[in-house]
This record gives sequence, structure tokens and C-alpha cells, in this order.
Amino acid sequence: MMTVPRQVVHVDSPTEQRNPRTTDIDKMSTEGILAAINAEDRQVPDAVREILPELATAVDYATEAIRGGHRVHYVGAGTSGRLAVLDAAELVPTFNVPSDWFVAHHAGGERALQHAVENAEDDARAGAAELSSTISAGDFVLGLTASGRTPYVLGALLAAKRRGARAGLVSGNPGAVVPSELDVLIAVDTGPEAIAGSTRMKAGTAQKIILTAFSTATMVKLGRTYSNLMVSMRATNAKLRGRTVRILHEATGMSTHDCAEALNRAGGDLKVALVHLLSGADVGTATEALSAKDGHVREALESVRMRAS
Repeated sequence: MMTVPRQVVHVDSPTEQRNPRTTDIDKMSTEGILAAINAEDRQVPDAVREILPELATAVDYATEAIRGGHRVHYVGAGTSGRLAVLDAAELVPTFNVPSDWFVAHHAGGERALQHAVENAEDDARAGAAELSSTISAGDFVLGLTASGRTPYVLGALLAAKRRGARAGLVSGNPGAVVPSELDVLIAVDTGPEAIAGSTRMKAGTAQKIILTAFSTATMVKLGRTYSNLMVSMRATNAKLRGRTVRILHEATGMSTHDCAEALNRAGGDLKVALVHLLSGADVGTATEALSAKDGHVREALESVRMRAS
């Protein structure tokens, strides 16, 4: 039986190059190996700093989408896709957002989170089909690929554009040719990996930093924090219930007893208790103000104060 040879693609990317600083890594002591990896990792934040203007554009697109009743989609394969799934999953308990605000699409589906699914990332049509069935005009789609050329991701982004969504790409390869239709390109250059081609290392670290900053900044702009406090968190256990009281104490300077009482009056709603304590308005007024301002604490406080003056 004749076998059909698999397609071989040469990827010209910084992450695929051999790193001259780690050619002797297999001769090093354990501590030496770790020191070499750490030295490479320290370059990542500086590389990410270079793309902050493009990342800011992506945050503004995501904020606009969610404010308009739409969604943010992540699309990735391999390490990129797994990091995207993780980021989307963590937003629900951290910021108490609806589970469909951020949706992650991973080449190969759920099985590929733990196992390699052959050729999944090379299927542009699968990426297009995945997004075509879930996307709507007004959504924002952020693709992630270390090589900058993953067919599944690019196919998904082009399908999103055809459906009227905005689309951006986080790439670890500034030299990759990408579709001109993209609304924003975030190309971060972390250079050769400590182990050639192992994009779970610096490229993956950069993607994790970018995703965390992207989603956190979006949450801040949407009013899911007050100052630097997580006032939208969902208290699902004793530790988190204690944290809500501590957050109220930090934000208001009032005693933990008074904060706990206010939280009880607010039915456990941290934002309502916060507006109630900071403005002196009753719980009903605080609730109405927050509802009118889409849960944004600072805007609700200003509304209550203006009403009282």
C-alpha cells in the first residue's frame, strides 16, 4: 500500500532559529540550564513593551465589542490555543463576567488540549468553519500563532472578517506574511528559543503576558474593577468571602465589621456595598446607579453624588 507523503513546510521564524547562547545547554549543570533559560525569559517583557500601542488598539476593539453586546473570540493551536483557553476560563471567576464574553477556539477541539491532534492546525477550512458558525458582526477575534502562519488561525480570522467582525493577530514572527484584511497586528519578536523551535518557551511566555494584559485592561475599561481592586469577583468560598470584606475595607477605610454589615445589606453584592458605603446612599439607590452605568463603580458614584448635589 502506497503512503502519501505529508506536506512539509519550512517556517522562517525567529523561534525556529538556533540560539547561539544555549548551544551547550546539554553540557550544563542543572542550575546552569535553569540560569540559561532564565536569561532568555528576561528578554520577553522588553519585547512585549515594543508592541503595547498595537495591543492598546486590540483592547479598545474588545471593549467596544463587549459594550455593544458582542463577544471576544480567541483562536489558536497548540500552546497558543491552550493559553487562550486558560485566559478565557479565568475571567469568569476573577471578574464575574458572563461565560460567553470571551470564547476560546482551539484547533482540534477539546481533545487537543491534552493530546496532539494530527494536522488540526494545518486545516484552514476547519478554522473558517468554526468561526463562521459562531461569529457575528460586531465581535472581535484575536488569533494567536507563534509562527504567524498557522492555517487554522488565519482561516478563522478571514472568516470572521467576512462576517463583519474585527480581527487581530498575535504573532511571534514579525516577518510572516499575514492577511491585509486584519485590523491589528501584534507581532512580538522574542528571538530564538533556548531549545530551537520550542515555542512553549519565550514565545508562549510572551503570549501569556499579552493575553493577561489584554483581558485585564479590557476588564478595567469595562468597569470590572474599582481602583486596582477586583470588585466584580464572585465569592464562591470562605476565602473569597473574606476577600470581599477586605476589599471593602481597603476601598473605604471602614472597619471590617461595618463592611460585613454593608455587604449583608447589599445581598452579598460587592459593588452595591461599595457604592453604598462610599456615597452614603441607600442600597436601592446604589443598585439603581450601578445598573444605569453598566456596573461601573466610579461612574455610579459620580451619578449618585450629582443627584445629591
